[in-house]
Amino acid sequence: MLSTMHEQRSPRPLRVLTLNIHRGFNAFNRRFVLHELRDAVRAEGSDLVFLQEVGGGSVPAGAADIGAHYEFLADEIWHDRAYGRNAVAEGQDHGNAVLSRLPVLRSYNHDVSLPGVEPRGVLHCVLARPARQPELHVMCVHLGLSEAHRSHQLARLCEVIRHSVPADATLVVAGDFNDWRARADSLLAPCGLIEVFRQAHGRHARSFPARMPLLPLDRIYVRGTAAHRPLRLPRQPWARLSDHAPLAAEIDLPELP
Repeated sequence: MLSTMHEQRSPRPLRVLTLNIHRGFNAFNRRFVLHELRDAVRAEGSDLVFLQEVGGGSVPAGAADIGAHYEFLADEIWHDRAYGRNAVAEGQDHGNAVLSRLPVLRSYNHDVSLPGVEPRGVLHCVLARPARQPELHVMCVHLGLSEAHRSHQLARLCEVIRHSVPADATLVVAGDFNDWRARADSLLAPCGLIEVFRQAHGRHARSFPARMPLLPLDRIYVRGTAAHRPLRLPRQPWARLSDHAPLAAEIDLPELP
């Protein structure tokens, strides 16, 4: 029988990568490695890249004047991208960025900061899918170092989700949660978010420090997906490109008939 000729081919999974790029420097700020980071990120072939500690256009000391880091990383590969500035120090700004092969319809940078501490934001992008499929919502996150600050920021994240993301929409939230005590899951459960690595392996992926990961700081959360799978990445070249190791996953998006 040739019935398989009439079957529709399953859509390709969406490949997701998240990485704190440490403002383009390697661990301990010894070397500016953004050119090597670009090669490594491109080699993964991801459809969506979530970046934290990304330069927004100013030039840090010891770095070449290459403009906005997210533009440099995305050039000719990810034609749509968004940037959310979180902090400015000594004339240098940095924040979160999303690089996307899907069109970015709109983006917002939600302030989740507390007074008197380093500013933090949640970059929320709404992406178009082909063939009139439902929009995809994604959020890039970088939370604070203090547990009390993170609790406030996670509550604000849930508030943003409730007010800005339709209940039936597919949502991906990824980034540097700094959640070494693994408290985020219970705080995000009311928003319906599931962490990809913890669901698959029973624990979060260790991502810090990159040379010998001990702490599970980085996460990929999802809601409303058809399926999702964590991906294993090699230790090199990432261990020499940032203080964080990247995380990656494949996500199957639900399809309308």
